[in-house]
Amino acid sequence: MPPVTKPDLIERLLRVLYSAVLYLLAPITVYHLIWRGFRQPAYLQRWAERYAIYNEPAHAQTLWVHAVSVGEVNAAIPLVQALLRGRPDLRLLVTTITPTGSERVRALWKDQVEHVYLPYDLPGAVGRFLAHHRPIAALIMETELWPNLLFGCRDRDVPSYILNARLSARSLRGYRVLAPLVGRALRTVRAVAAQSHADARRFVRLGAREEQTLETGNLKYDVSVPDTVAAFADEFRARVAGRPVWIAASTHEQEEADVIAIHRRLRGAFPDLLLLWAPRHPERFRAVADAARSTGWPVSTRSRARWPQAEDAVFVVDTLGELVNFYACADVAFVGGSLQAIGGHNLLEPAATGTAIVTGPHLHNFTEIAHKLAQAGALRIGADAEAVGTDVAVLLGDRPARERMAAAGRALVETGRGALARTMALLEPVLRGR
Repeated sequence: MPPVTKPDLIERLLRVLYSAVLYLLAPITVYHLIWRGFRQPAYLQRWAERYAIYNEPAHAQTLWVHAVSVGEVNAAIPLVQALLRGRPDLRLLVTTITPTGSERVRALWKDQVEHVYLPYDLPGAVGRFLAHHRPIAALIMETELWPNLLFGCRDRDVPSYILNARLSARSLRGYRVLAPLVGRALRTVRAVAAQSHADARRFVRLGAREEQTLETGNLKYDVSVPDTVAAFADEFRARVAGRPVWIAASTHEQEEADVIAIHRRLRGAFPDLLLLWAPRHPERFRAVADAARSTGWPVSTRSRARWPQAEDAVFVVDTLGELVNFYACADVAFVGGSLQAIGGHNLLEPAATGTAIVTGPHLHNFTEIAHKLAQAGALRIGADAEAVGTDVAVLLGDRPARERMAAAGRALVETGRGALARTMALLEPVLRGR
């Protein structure tokens, strides 16, 4: 393992400046929680955890995994499952920042793991969090680079790891102002386990040392499709009685008008076409259902009707944790966050279920995966909403093409597995030592 850097005068000065700014901005966090709470009431709850204020006594030692929201929690599934199997004696803590991430943790593992919100990156809050939970290791998923948190782990002899690490070119540019501080914080971690060669190189450019930066692959490839998905899809198909189905998944507010326009156009060619619509954020569930109804289409929702009705043109998936099930029900999947400059979302879930995939052009968060899927013939990338609609229409009318894409996607997911084994091997010394 590379030596852990020790604090020097420059680090201390940078930390003082960074922390002073955070403390000055701290009142804004309250307004932020209230503002988000108007749209998602869960943000109005459990504020004490956001500032690491705990009423109960400090815990016994903990193995800690941090996953900011739903996407990172889903990526952590194989890792958490392996830790639960391999070290059932350890208390496992999974932290998130968002309520949807919290709900996903609870849905997946119930009381097998503990969950709290990660506190803001204020030195006092970080210190209270680490003193209360006493982690034996910090396993931080993807791109959560909070300087005071990483320095706090170093100062308390908590080995930290950035796992399934990814850093897009855009994110690297976004760290430009804080690069002197973030680079020093990165050099305190035991290892940066990057998803790809490009991610590893960007972490080195940000400040990580060559010898601590590894290419372990993407844990998302190791997420298995539950055995129950096939039966779920069979029941769905029986209920919709052979209707063509497409899904618009993980869409953002800016993409909703495009989804409606695409579906209107598609129903001109496929009058009985059903849209499964799964917005990215729960606060948009009601909004997309209302928007679809405003067009005159019959609409039902998963939370109320459970299954699409015979007359439905749109079925809104307004529940969490069921997206893989509904990917398996669709003939074609459009994955959102890609028609606007958001960067895309997980393309491997529909690939694993054997669904033909279409996206927009904005895929900077999943550049390598998108490239591999497109090269394999499992993904079509539309230049804009109109092109996406054309690709979906072509695939709805061409079953052999869909089947070729499905086979290619499944094969790519299968060959991409192995990141979990490499990650567990990396963690073996710290796990064995406790």
